[in-house]
Amino acid sequence: MAEIKQTKRAAKILSETMKYCKEWRHEFVMPEHLLQVITDEFNFRRIYCEYGDLQILIDQLDEKLEETEQIPDDTEYEPEASVQMQQVIQVACAQVLNSSATALDLPHLIVGILQLEESWACYLLKETLGNMESEFISDLISACEFEDHLEEDTNEHKPEQAWRRLVSCMNDHYQEHNPLIGREQELTRTIQVLCRRDKNNPLHVGEPGVGKTALVWGLARLIDEGNVPKRLIGSKIYQLDLGTLLAGTQYRGDFENRIKQIMEGIKEESDKNIVYIDEIHTLVGAGATGEGAMDASNMLKPYLEAGSIRFIGSTTYEEYNRHFARSKGLVRRFQQIDIPEPTPDETKHIVRQLRQQYEQFHHVTYDETALDFAVEASYKFVNERFLPDKAIDLIDEAGANCQLASNSISIVTKAMIAEVLAKTCKVDTMAMNDDDDNEKLSTLNTNLSSKIYGQDEAIRQVVEAVLMAKAGLMDDNKPLASLLFVGPTGVGKTEVARVLAKELSIPLLRFDMSEYTEKHTVAKLIGSPAGYVGYEDGGLLTDAIRKSPNCVLLLDEIEKAHQDIYNILLQVMDYARLTDNKGHKADFRNVILIMTSNAGAQFASQANIGFTGNTTRGEAMLQQVKKTFKPEFINRLSGTVVFNDMNKSMATLILKKKLNELQEKLKAKQVEMTLSDTAFNLLLKEGYTREYGAREMDRVIGQRLKPLLTREILFGKLKHGGNILIDTHDGCLSIG
Repeated sequence: MAEIKQTKRAAKILSETMKYCKEWRHEFVMPEHLLQVITDEFNFRRIYCEYGDLQILIDQLDEKLEETEQIPDDTEYEPEASVQMQQVIQVACAQVLNSSATALDLPHLIVGILQLEESWACYLLKETLGNMESEFISDLISACEFEDHLEEDTNEHKPEQAWRRLVSCMNDHYQEHNPLIGREQELTRTIQVLCRRDKNNPLHVGEPGVGKTALVWGLARLIDEGNVPKRLIGSKIYQLDLGTLLAGTQYRGDFENRIKQIMEGIKEESDKNIVYIDEIHTLVGAGATGEGAMDASNMLKPYLEAGSIRFIGSTTYEEYNRHFARSKGLVRRFQQIDIPEPTPDETKHIVRQLRQQYEQFHHVTYDETALDFAVEASYKFVNERFLPDKAIDLIDEAGANCQLASNSISIVTKAMIAEVLAKTCKVDTMAMNDDDDNEKLSTLNTNLSSKIYGQDEAIRQVVEAVLMAKAGLMDDNKPLASLLFVGPTGVGKTEVARVLAKELSIPLLRFDMSEYTEKHTVAKLIGSPAGYVGYEDGGLLTDAIRKSPNCVLLLDEIEKAHQDIYNILLQVMDYARLTDNKGHKADFRNVILIMTSNAGAQFASQANIGFTGNTTRGEAMLQQVKKTFKPEFINRLSGTVVFNDMNKSMATLILKKKLNELQEKLKAKQVEMTLSDTAFNLLLKEGYTREYGAREMDRVIGQRLKPLLTREILFGKLKHGGNILIDTHDGCLSIG
């Protein structure tokens, strides 16, 4: 506790208390001694007289002190603090530590006494104050602060006024911030409102990061340079921080007192001064102690109405509607000025103007194409943030990244911006359409065909849709591709999506639509409505896309989902946007949307019935798909891909692929497997069925071949590896 400073007032009171105790010849210093000394303090006497009779309090304290046992006069001693007195000091020190006070003062000692439930000093004080303790403390704080300010003002050097510590003058610090580029229209409107006679308070409303605060820094620069109307020349802009004002305000009156100090101080300094309040929506409710109580916005209304102090506020549309708009009196005193997000072209101009500051700071040079790319890439790939903030962040991050490089890089290139974006926003460099990195795209068709057999036309359509999107020939406000895969089971629909994601090096997000057959389960994708269980959890689909904005989204067996799912997907395919239950938008512009369907599988077997039947099973299913899905749903697809039935040549290639995969697993056990032609043909004969596709092949390998290998690896001659020949015997597989 010794580390806590004391004001002159508090030090004098505590010293007098010790002397007073010795005068009474009491062994211990008690709270009653302290309170009796405090009754002689000027501020206490003046404030207490408004709440009760001071003389009665003094007389009652004297009575209690007379009842205390005294030490004989001939004994030398030094009084010690009683347990209760120690508690008073502890509580007072805790008050100092938990508030913005710099030293222990009279109000802290009074609070310490009031918290001693079994003390006569506390009882006598509370008996007078009743339920007005908070008001008394508040008035006492104000009186002490006022006296301190008077002492400061009469000091020869006149130290800084107290209200200045709670605000910052923007005119003195604008050089530390980026200069304002553009925004001429909004700046002119702001100056015009400030020059009005009444209601001369601009309110800047715009999304986070569009430059609302930068606009005020720009205004401060103009005022300092004198490029403003005569009415504003010499004005000072003081920034008010609600967090600083609220810090350490424990009692009703502290907060109001601070606001009043600031407003009166600013008004006395000059009638041209301006107060800037960032996040002005926090005014509504700030400092209020209950429903309908006085808050900061009500305290500022007299100053807003008088017009002697002009205010500039800034807030976002969301916070404006949620908080600020509720206070009609506040709304009508401000003139709303919308600050829209700048276009990419305007942002390029802003970034070029800021280029010098970032080059000097990072000791690098920014390539012209890198700056343009930073704006375009951030606009396209960084979601839920706004220009120019996100573009400036990108070039700043790239400059910082150069400092981490072992060899000092002096030029920031387009590739470096792409690398930073890939790290910070989880966007693969492939997705950024970098001209130098299109090798994967050129071999995409070949790579897919080498892993998916017999579906050349389907693969061609998929690759074509992806390449067109990557080339920038598709609509920028739609997903990269929206494809519906139609075909019988086991022919490679899901496999194409899996391999495509792997080849493009982007994640695959798979949703099994059979989980969304009920109407209420569809809400899980975008989140439950307000008031329902799970509202706080958000939407499964929207959250997944926010985490991986560049991905292959696979909605498996779409026809099994409830009809409401199609209504959700309409806006995804049309505008590449999906709004969750909290109003946040997920961006699907960099998503390849693939939906698979077995709709009409029961009609596929009828495809070739009749003398002229030459319709494939896939085409027969496609006809049924058109009946299953709504026209507006099919109309928004970038392609409907029909998968062929499995034939024998496809089955042969698939069987070889499956056996190669099995061989890779056996290598880990040092086992080399060889199949005879008869064994291969036996597996092919049993595994090839048009109805079940490639999945039947997995079952045959699992039921016929793997059990033979399992026994040999665990108990037989392949315990320590080796070669094994698989042959046939009596129409079954056997070990040769």
